[in-house]
Amino acid sequence: MSAPDTVGRRRFGKVPLYVIVWLVGIVMVTPLLYALISGFKSTDQLSSNPFGLPSPWVTSNYTDILASGSFWRMLGSSTLVAIGTTLLTVGAAALAAFSLARFSYRGRELLFTLFTMGLMFPFAVAILPLFILLRTFGLLDNPWGVILPQAAFGLPITIVILRGFFRQIPGELEEAATLDGCSPFGFFWRILLPMARPALGTVSVLAVVSSWNNFLLPLLVFSNETWWTIPVGVQQFQGQYAADIARVFAYLVLAMVPALAFYAVAERQLIGGITMGATKG
Repeated sequence: MSAPDTVGRRRFGKVPLYVIVWLVGIVMVTPLLYALISGFKSTDQLSSNPFGLPSPWVTSNYTDILASGSFWRMLGSSTLVAIGTTLLTVGAAALAAFSLARFSYRGRELLFTLFTMGLMFPFAVAILPLFILLRTFGLLDNPWGVILPQAAFGLPITIVILRGFFRQIPGELEEAATLDGCSPFGFFWRILLPMARPALGTVSVLAVVSSWNNFLLPLLVFSNETWWTIPVGVQQFQGQYAADIARVFAYLVLAMVPALAFYAVAERQLIGGITMGATKG
């Protein structure tokens, strides 16, 4: 068999894969595109022409939302909670993963197993005891009431990823740093963390996306609209403008834009870090 025939068959074999990828992409993009276009319609247009282009284009659905202070307040609240959750999750998990990866002591693997068991613990199961605990400590209607539980539930996956990466750092490098007078924490801070930037970037993206999309916990903690996050705002807006479906579509699109923009920027970091962890773990 000639080389051109082999190359041709390989390319032909990849065609079904490309078709599947394009089909999946179309299925995922179509609802977003439909919501975007529907946001430029009036409710009457949606009823009479649900799948056509707007005629005329109603830009006020978007501009009115962007002009409202409540949308930007919710955006700021979601950003604050996401940043706080990410810093706390990654900081605590990095220290824990360093201990579980670089030190040998009795019960280390048992402790790591306990952390991994947290991956199987559904958040909804802890709603009632968590609410009572937050009320006892006065953390209701307080950003810390969302940040602390989110960080706690984000620790297991973060520790699993970071531990696998930390264990791949050569022991000779740590020995050389110790001979140069570097303390264990100095090695962690000055050498290990800079080398672990891909893994740290991955877990940071996961923490931000998880916090941004969290709906149940902010709904449970925030009864005051001052601290409502974007997911809670979507639910409240949908209830307030249930009859104005076009305006609801516009709000949904604007609520998705920050998350989609962040993921578009961080996609390569996320996929690359997870792949690296899979090959090194």
